[in-house]
Amino acid sequence: MTQTVPVGSAPGLTPRTKRTPGQLTLFILSRYGTLIGLALMIVLFTVRAPSAFFSAQNFTNILAQGSLTAIIAAGLTMTLVVGEFDLSIGYTASFAGLLVVGFMALQGLPIWLAVPLMLVIGGIIGALNGVLVTKARISAVIATLGVGTILTGLGFAYSPFPIVTNIPTEFSQISLGRLIPGVPNSIPIMVIVLALLWVVLNKTNLGIRMQAVGGNPEAARLSGIRVDRVKIFAFATAGVCAALTGVMLSSLLGSGTLAAADGYLLDAFAAVFLGSATLRDGEFHIVGTLVGVLVISVGFNGLSIFGAPSWAQQVFSGGILILAVGLATLSRRYLKTS
Repeated sequence: MTQTVPVGSAPGLTPRTKRTPGQLTLFILSRYGTLIGLALMIVLFTVRAPSAFFSAQNFTNILAQGSLTAIIAAGLTMTLVVGEFDLSIGYTASFAGLLVVGFMALQGLPIWLAVPLMLVIGGIIGALNGVLVTKARISAVIATLGVGTILTGLGFAYSPFPIVTNIPTEFSQISLGRLIPGVPNSIPIMVIVLALLWVVLNKTNLGIRMQAVGGNPEAARLSGIRVDRVKIFAFATAGVCAALTGVMLSSLLGSGTLAAADGYLLDAFAAVFLGSATLRDGEFHIVGTLVGVLVISVGFNGLSIFGAPSWAQQVFSGGILILAVGLATLSRRYLKTS
């Protein structure tokens, strides 16, 4: 005897529901809002200043200007993936920039020793944040902000000068040198760092554990994942990335100062949250973070080409952070309602 099965009720089949215009708009913004914004800015700046903006040299400048933000934001992405965040990255970058210059100018360390030593110190700072959050059960806000403030104090104690100079000439080549003709070293360094972190998050068991911890830490713990270790690793990675950013910034400026990386914290958060509204439903990921950095870098570049005053860049920076969080919220709202 043949049984008639109504359309849409067959086992394993789910009837399609037509999206309302509001749901469709929410879906587009949650997945492609950042990319749409980036495309609109590129079109606007190209139309307004085609010769100044739309050129290979200017696109190289955009990547170079965004490279340091991309590195520090990639480290921040790692902590957000595991459900935490790090407010000390800007302080760590400034501290690292001052300390690495001091190692060479005041202690006389060679560059080949000063730079790796600073990256190790950055990792230790990040790991300390992770221990405070996971073992001492201190809120990430309090722990990372406290560590950042301590770093500022230690920086003032370390150097009797507000700005440390007299660095080796080869140190400036870290950011400004061109191993690839026409391309500042900061760009390939950025590509290498982001590629490594992308591989860790997407192609390794550690990356799978990190995403599991971020999704549901208690379920991850019950499945045998050592949640605390995974989080400490994420914080340590953020510390190394922040230290590398500080080293490259001092290389770019030719000096070290505790105020050098003041603006990087907000830009990093804006880039990461913009990235969470890129191609995925509110998830933090490296490719999205890079797109977020490009939005910020293109915006700053366009404002500079048009001769906008410095306050306009501050307004843009604050506005893009609010927009980023708004898009991330839309992504999560769509995920819950879909």
